Amino acid sequence: MAALRQTLSLKLEQRLSPQQIQLMKLLQIPTMELDQRIKQELEENPALEEGKEEFEDDYERDDNDYEDDSRTESEKEIDINDYISDDADYKTQINNKGKDEDEVYMPLSQGSTFQERLMEQVNLRYLSDAESTIAETIVGNLDEDGYLSRDIESLVDDLAFSQNLSVTEEEVSRVLEIVQDLEPAGVGARDLRECLLLQIERRQDGDISRYTAKKILEDFYDEFTRKHYQKIQQKLEIEEEDLKDAIAEILKLNPKPGGSMKDSGKSVSAITPDFMLYESEGKLELTLNGRNAPDLKVSKSYENMLRSYAEGAKTSKGDKEALIFVKQKLDSAKWFIDALKQRQYTLLDTMSAIMNYQKDYFLSGDETKLRPMILKDIAEMVNLDISTISRVANSKYVQTNYGVFPLKYFFSESLSTDSGEEVSSREVKQILTEAVEGENKRKPLTDDKLAELLKDKGYNIARRTVAKYREQLNIPVARLRKEL
Repeated sequence: MAALRQTLSLKLEQRLSPQQIQLMKLLQIPTMELDQRIKQELEENPALEEGKEEFEDDYERDDNDYEDDSRTESEKEIDINDYISDDADYKTQINNKGKDEDEVYMPLSQGSTFQERLMEQVNLRYLSDAESTIAETIVGNLDEDGYLSRDIESLVDDLAFSQNLSVTEEEVSRVLEIVQDLEPAGVGARDLRECLLLQIERRQDGDISRYTAKKILEDFYDEFTRKHYQKIQQKLEIEEEDLKDAIAEILKLNPKPGGSMKDSGKSVSAITPDFMLYESEGKLELTLNGRNAPDLKVSKSYENMLRSYAEGAKTSKGDKEALIFVKQKLDSAKWFIDALKQRQYTLLDTMSAIMNYQKDYFLSGDETKLRPMILKDIAEMVNLDISTISRVANSKYVQTNYGVFPLKYFFSESLSTDSGEEVSSREVKQILTEAVEGENKRKPLTDDKLAELLKDKGYNIARRTVAKYREQLNIPVARLRKEL
């Protein structure tokens, strides 16, 4: 067995400083989240205050440079013992995460959930205790779209093991019908076909189109999903207009009934642009949103406090701890202010480079004038790392004369035309979108036809590339775009 040995070795490695990590985290958050981040820092660090600094100074200068009389009465009442006591937050706080690991906060949800609102309806029904238990189990097994993904047999086993309730599959099926009668229509379905049928059955009011729609879902569902409309028309012996009306009724139905109730309580969040870029008389003007440049300063009372406690630091253990604490808070405040300033400079430099690179587009608003641009192009212009540019472009928006756009919108791959000219993939996607919008919906253009169309325009692109761009544009295949 080999003996244990101790060795001494030198190792050279690069590590990011806390200031660099803080800057990277601030760079990647948008304006709205920056507001929350600043409020959090103001609450956690008493050495940081809102307001403009009157002059630059260092908290380690002589006593004559500080005036205790400048403090307010509330600041004079600050007791440093509140921060250095044995049960102070900064002593008992545990941090077992890596220094470069992003903190994730879980927001608290308010209001009733989808399942709770369904149970409120169940409680209004005249059910026995056993039926109520079965209904609660069924509702608890619904997914976020309102579907029951588990089979009846599994629910019977769940009730036996978890609720000590012995029931038959027929009893569970009977209660499932009660759940499927709740609002919104379609909830409790086991597949899409049943979901649509539950909804269309409630809409039966003698209308011939809705009756035909129900027959299509009951007897010709596979043909409907494959858009074999001629086969449906022949078997039902109906006119094309009648088929079109029936399909229109089906398209009005909600394929995700749970989503309608789930989203009703959500608040709509508005986009706050990080930049304002406007064209005026042929010139571009770029400004940074004022929220990205808040007025923050280091607390004067804490600077004065540092000097007063430094005098007794050599003899008093309590004053030594107080001195270390105050200095840490002052350092943290200065680092945070410096990181915010560096964030402003980096954001402006990066957006200025994008503005100059895409000048023709910002002057005209014509998407075909967007030049091919990747992260590396901007990184070379501003002499920053590609990862830094990626953080700036992440979740940031710019307001222009032509609307509000995410910064990622202006980045695209390059393609070569037959003449050797480099164009943006954005231009090709625009042509694809226009071609699909103008196609004959009875005979939609296949990917091969779209590739030929682009080739005729001078873009030599393979069919698989066309398919990739079509999927990025959320355009379905030709068969699914077919209409009557």
